[in-house]
Amino acid sequence: MDIAIAGGHGQVARRLERLLARDGHRARAIVRNPDHVADVEAAGAEPVVLDLEAVEGAGPLADAVRGADAVVFAAGAGPGSGPARKRTVDHGAAVKLIDAARAAGVDRYVMISTLGADRPDARGEAMRPYFEAKRDAEHALRATDLAWTIVRPGSLTDDPGTGRVRLADRLDGWGRVPRDDVAAVLAAVLVDGLLVRRTVELVAGDTPIAEALAALEADG
Repeated sequence: MDIAIAGGHGQVARRLERLLARDGHRARAIVRNPDHVADVEAAGAEPVVLDLEAVEGAGPLADAVRGADAVVFAAGAGPGSGPARKRTVDHGAAVKLIDAARAAGVDRYVMISTLGADRPDARGEAMRPYFEAKRDAEHALRATDLAWTIVRPGSLTDDPGTGRVRLADRLDGWGRVPRDDVAAVLAAVLVDGLLVRRTVELVAGDTPIAEALAALEADG
């Protein structure tokens, strides 16, 4: 497969790139900062330098993803950014990728969102703009006719992946999950064409990833 990843220098994105490259797939890493090129190349991805915030119109981003089998939205404003930047990246860049995918004829779109995106009012004032941006990005994607999947992981950790998770359309409460396991779930969803037009929530658990995905597919 050929996968274009917006936010290709992110920690989950680079883990995903390594998994895709290991299994013989092509990953294009769309990055804003030229200084990040070496990092994504080391992960096995092909760098595409493009600032998602600055780009205007669908053209340049459509060119970056044209010919891909799928796009992944893994971008985020990150800790320390203010509400305005969370809006332009976590929501605005996701919408730009929707427009670019449509313009380039890429039907498959996988979004990394966050647990709690459907209830931003439950978050503290400082974090609410982030959850609101994720919620609105999800709404924009669901409103399309693309073959979308939205994955909402809990709090991300750098613990080694276990290959075991809890996956559900809706989880009770909060949870944590290693970035390794999030990347493994995304790789399986992309390569095996799973969970199309589904929103799923993900935390660490006891079920092997393949079994957890198969159970959700069966329930779909």
